[in-house]
Amino acid sequence: MYIVAIAWLYVVLLAAVSDTTVVGGVLTFVFWGVGPLGLFLWLVGTPARHRHASKDVGGEKTGANDSADPDVKQ
Repeated sequence: MYIVAIAWLYVVLLAAVSDTTVVGGVLTFVFWGVGPLGLFLWLVGTPARHRHASKDVGGEKTGANDSADPDVKQ
């Protein structure tokens, strides 16, 4: 997935450099490159964030309920 993001930024960077003005090049890079790519990576990365969040919440619940005394033999 990251190779596609790098390739997209490369293409947009070349388009921005070939623009006639500096302001136009910066706006091209921001609105055609960084903005859409950030949105894409955020949307594609959402399932991974949900998996990590649910794993962290589950780990806290099991750790909070564990109140065993290590000196007591069962």
